[in-house]
Amino acid sequence: MLAVIRVTLDQESALSGVQELPVLGWEIESDNRNVQQTAYRIQISHDHHFDPIIHHGEWQETSRSNNLELTELMLTSSQRYFIRVQVRDNYGEVSPWSPPAHMISGVLYSHEWNAEFITAESPEDKDRSAAMLLRKSFVLNRAEDIQSAFIHVSALGLYELHLNGHQVGEDALTPGWTSYHHHLRYQTYDLTGHLQNGENVIGAITGAGWYKGDMGFTRHRNYYGERAALISRLVINYKDGSQDTVVSDESWKGYDSAILFSEIYDGEIYDARREIPGWCDRQGSAASWRPVSVVAHEKSTLVAQGSNTVRQIEKLKPVALITTPQGDTVLDFGQNLSGWVEFKVRGNAGDKVVLRHFEVLDAEGNVYLDNLRSAKQRTEYVLRGEGEEIWHPHFTWQGFRYVKIEEYPAELDRDNFTAIVLHSAMQQTGHFACSDPDLNQLHHNILWGLKGNFVDVPTDCPQRDERLGWTGDAQIFCRTASYLMQTRNFFAKWLTDLRYDQTAEGGVPHVIPDILTGYCAKDRLLAEGGTHSASAWADAAVINPWTMYLMYGDTRVLENQYASMKGWIDFMTAHADNHIWQYNLQFGDWVALDAKEGSYFGATPNDLTCTAYYAYSTQLFAKAAKVLNRLDDHQHYEALHQAIVRRFQQEFFTPSGRLAARTQTAHILALYFNLVPEDFRQRTTDTLVELLNEHDGHLVTGFVGTPYFCHALSQNGRTKEAWNLLLKDDFPSWLYQVKAGATTIWEHWDGIKPDGSMWSADMNSFNHYAYGAVGEWLYRVAAGIEADEAQPGFKHFIIKPLTGGGLSWLDTRYQSIYGSIGVRWEVSGQTVFLNVTVPANTSATVILTDGQSVQEADGIDFVRCADGYTAEVGSGEYRVEYRLV
Repeated sequence: MLAVIRVTLDQESALSGVQELPVLGWEIESDNRNVQQTAYRIQISHDHHFDPIIHHGEWQETSRSNNLELTELMLTSSQRYFIRVQVRDNYGEVSPWSPPAHMISGVLYSHEWNAEFITAESPEDKDRSAAMLLRKSFVLNRAEDIQSAFIHVSALGLYELHLNGHQVGEDALTPGWTSYHHHLRYQTYDLTGHLQNGENVIGAITGAGWYKGDMGFTRHRNYYGERAALISRLVINYKDGSQDTVVSDESWKGYDSAILFSEIYDGEIYDARREIPGWCDRQGSAASWRPVSVVAHEKSTLVAQGSNTVRQIEKLKPVALITTPQGDTVLDFGQNLSGWVEFKVRGNAGDKVVLRHFEVLDAEGNVYLDNLRSAKQRTEYVLRGEGEEIWHPHFTWQGFRYVKIEEYPAELDRDNFTAIVLHSAMQQTGHFACSDPDLNQLHHNILWGLKGNFVDVPTDCPQRDERLGWTGDAQIFCRTASYLMQTRNFFAKWLTDLRYDQTAEGGVPHVIPDILTGYCAKDRLLAEGGTHSASAWADAAVINPWTMYLMYGDTRVLENQYASMKGWIDFMTAHADNHIWQYNLQFGDWVALDAKEGSYFGATPNDLTCTAYYAYSTQLFAKAAKVLNRLDDHQHYEALHQAIVRRFQQEFFTPSGRLAARTQTAHILALYFNLVPEDFRQRTTDTLVELLNEHDGHLVTGFVGTPYFCHALSQNGRTKEAWNLLLKDDFPSWLYQVKAGATTIWEHWDGIKPDGSMWSADMNSFNHYAYGAVGEWLYRVAAGIEADEAQPGFKHFIIKPLTGGGLSWLDTRYQSIYGSIGVRWEVSGQTVFLNVTVPANTSATVILTDGQSVQEADGIDFVRCADGYTAEVGSGEYRVEYRLV
């Protein structure tokens, strides 16, 4: 049996909005082992029945089945395309045609928009946070002749689209947050079958959102503009080849909505008594509505968003309805999450439902709001008083586990409340389970930290008056995130904004999109130190694109970001002194426990941290240059990397091999970034273990050292110490948080101290994924599923599991672009039972670490190696039994 079970476009099964041709890929399934594709062909059609076929490809003799350019297709705007694939393999089998992937093309050229950004707001509304209604009525005379109909829509601010009385699509918080002046996403929706003869009405609600809303911990507003505005283009394709369009222009009308206030941090106020029945259908009238006006914005910034829109992903019911010692009524949803609460209610007109959202109860079990700082996280709904009413917010979201019910006009029934989980729609690709329930909960917390913070941009936290795309957090978590979910398109979008917001000299802002520059006069740290180019933060410009290449094998992100990557390396070089780099404000090993009392800055010297990352990013950039065949750059930056390493060793190592900075993080970075002279590697490793033992096996690292701690140990023969560090469950440790009842990762190791008191109200998020970066160690090392940069995207990969920690079993799957990679190991005494799944059209190197002898090889030819035993395997499922040394 040979089959192509899934075809992807830019790693997605469907794209709704495409401006440039996506890369094509597919997943092959076979009941044979060692299956390799030998040829493929594709067909393309506008019809899912492939009648007619607009492209019938010839057989291509190649084993490539991912990241293929669709060079055969010439796109036209606002059309539907279906692509299917057939393959041959090395057994001579030919697959049936695959199920199709499909995509809708967007507006390919900016002049085709023929539309305007329109607003119902006046210049006097710049400080208002109310939402506005927009409406356009139009008549169709031949709806029965429609072949297809698509609408392309975006906003300066946030929008919600409606047609004939119904909301369009399943997206939320569209069009998301970008560097609006350079890069504005639009969404595409299929309206085929939803238009009718006679009058039709397009409607939209617009809100302030990130564009003009109250944002950042400095609480400024109008960062990008002062009026929320909509742009839309409806394209109706008829069967005879003709076309109609309906665009946003001054013929539309506007009016006030029932949303009186909506801000991302502070929540929403909605008065249902102000609803306009039929506002978006033909029964309604716009006679009293006012004219709209046009807002100037460059249409060339509009870029199609084919996937990864924010959506309502999951629904959770409360696990408890509690009364606190102070007498507050609180819903507990059992999970810290990002989203909003939907509720049902009956009451009289003018009655209210008021909810406050928060993360934790204090030591006495009371409502704790202090760590929200100035964010209110409050929603208020005023009833219209007509039977059962169901409501949730529109243009805000909250980070919470608990909800304080401040007002509710009826008897409380927790079944009337539902938490709607919002995050960018991404396929979950990582699955982990083991014999230790605390480690399983840690993985759960890491995954939910991603869900809570990947809300269009990778935010630091989802609850307080911040929620910014801090580059440091996104950088250290990027590899973990890409095991957990398919992040290619999510990060590609964010990296585009990084590229646009970079300084002319190549400096990288601390947050992307950048809303700190020019708005931090009242923040002493940033006002004096600047808002860009901190080591480990700005290095996201290089590390994140390289990680995308490793995980997905697509060179496009490297090509798109190449100038940005180069700019950052050159910025560091320009500000280095004899290859020792440091610049203005540095966060260093942020919030490390070896910091001085009252300080956020860890004890590791900044010049060491900066130079270590300078070396690491330069090395990765040199590799990227080689991948893209830019050989002059490769040679130049590889030589630069070697020079930085030599200088690092001269500056920070004594002649006898002692690393001058005696901190855990200094030793971790030196080891993981390969900055240690080989003769001193053993001493450096031993010293790291000494530093660990000085704290009874605990870490005292911050944002910079923590992600690589277990790696630095396991890569240098200290397997036992790596497992022990991971499984510590007293303060400070990952499992300390688990034992304290955490359902996400905390910002601080002691966010809640052992005595129940809080670390600080100033900066104490309980959903802050940075320390969840240890998740990659679970996949890359414990399970042993490691990418091979010579054949990225897991075309070839390494399986090198590391048993230990007293675990009796571990079971992990990673859904690569080629298919599911599975590793399960069980330990009984000194015997290991290893099950491995290798997808079709891939191969793997299997390494049995510390293997003494192989009892059952299942047809694999193992040979002795320095680590134990190794073998090359093709696709298939294998069960191996071996004994440990």
